[in-house]
Amino acid sequence: MTDLTRLSAAELAEKIHSREVSSEEVTRAHLDRISEVDSEIHAFLHVDADGALAAARAVDETIAAGEPASPIAGVPLALKDVFTTRGMPTTCGSRTLENWVPPYDATVTRKLREAGVPILGKTNMDEFAMGSSTENSAFGPTRNPWDRERVPGGSGGGSSASLAAFEAPLAIGTDTGGSIRQPAAVTGTVGVKPTYGGVSRYGLVAFSSSLDQGGPCARTVLDAALLHEVIAGHDPLDSTSIDAPVPPVVKAAREGASGDLTGVRIGVVRELSGEGYQPGVLASFDAAVAQLRELGAEIVEVSCPHFTYGLSAYYLIAPSECSSNLARFDAMRYGLRVSDDGEHSAEEVMSASREAGFGPEVKRRIMLGTYALSSGYYDAYYGSAQKVRTLIARDFTAAFEKVDVLVSPTTPTTAFRLGERVDDPLAMYLADLATIPANLAGNAAMSVPSGLSDDDGLPVGLQIMAPALADDRLYRVGAAYEAARGPVLDKMPELKGAPTT
Repeated sequence: MTDLTRLSAAELAEKIHSREVSSEEVTRAHLDRISEVDSEIHAFLHVDADGALAAARAVDETIAAGEPASPIAGVPLALKDVFTTRGMPTTCGSRTLENWVPPYDATVTRKLREAGVPILGKTNMDEFAMGSSTENSAFGPTRNPWDRERVPGGSGGGSSASLAAFEAPLAIGTDTGGSIRQPAAVTGTVGVKPTYGGVSRYGLVAFSSSLDQGGPCARTVLDAALLHEVIAGHDPLDSTSIDAPVPPVVKAAREGASGDLTGVRIGVVRELSGEGYQPGVLASFDAAVAQLRELGAEIVEVSCPHFTYGLSAYYLIAPSECSSNLARFDAMRYGLRVSDDGEHSAEEVMSASREAGFGPEVKRRIMLGTYALSSGYYDAYYGSAQKVRTLIARDFTAAFEKVDVLVSPTTPTTAFRLGERVDDPLAMYLADLATIPANLAGNAAMSVPSGLSDDDGLPVGLQIMAPALADDRLYRVGAAYEAARGPVLDKMPELKGAPTT
């Protein structure tokens, strides 16, 4: 009998729409898988079994009566706990929002429901999306299915781990500095950061408004493309949403699967390799570039000199915007409130609640951002960082005049051990060294598995970057490479389903 949890989203959709299996069967199989292994992985913060099964039954009725609501109708999904969900908790991995149930759906949530996608539940994440390991969650870390003593990346480690553990065939993440791509790289899955503004941010709890971007997570490039087309598109509720057609990502993924990249120019970014990169990561990347050349692509070395300043600029811009955005969590309207005994002033209640509700990393970034925005320092820090951001965008523009896409390793290392970097913020931040430039410029970027490192047998990611609104280029190149590379997740050790002690 076919194990429904091992099939791709595209395969499941085909079986559901032909009525070979029901969406209810598929959804129940994934809920059973969650029950079996999630005590070991902790990918989910909340599982909505009743809601998912009700949505699945509704899809089955729709298919029996006529056409499915979308190409992935009936295929269940895991949703990062940073998108608001009516009737379901949205915590952002923080005690500040523990047990908060929003009165409205994010646009992404609404589009998923309208597309007939059953939402299995909400996935674990670094608190307010601040982190690279999912260890900053107030509700405990998520573990990497490849090695339960290692991190699954962050901030969206719950979404990527749910895919690698076969708990969900599709997932949604957000990417502010690499939080979709970095977890994808270290779990052997696919993650895409669409062009900034390509997917609505309405109802996405804001960390850094000029950088945050929701996007698809999957086990195959085609699956990511199918999900991308469902959640993308202009939204009048989001002032940063782009009023332009969604790039033809599904068509590009299907064409790319033929494996022919003749005529495609691919730039290797000189500044995103070398010192500081794990030898096994570089070896996997070099093999991936050689494979792309064999598929017919022209390989060109490209210099983007200001990329080396991306990390510094990001850690001024993102904390500054976080300081502003998180000011709304003041204990006065919703969320955690402590010392509410009538004997304390509003200011004292606010201070005590924020002290109790925010974790160390969130406090660190709020303080850093508040300092960078303070009188006398704004131009020296935040203003200068924005100038560097412009230079990085210009580097991308110059590079894309020579090539169609850029490639690099997604992360400098494979998954590190739990606890290894929690007391060393700088080492933690370096995990996003290669992903941050695309966020600063607003370009589209993808991580696709490039095999396993010779050093430790853990997954490595190949990052592909494309110009804004040219997301389809990612999918063409990613699908061609994926077809030539072959499967990666089948090499993962089987989960035993026993709780970790």
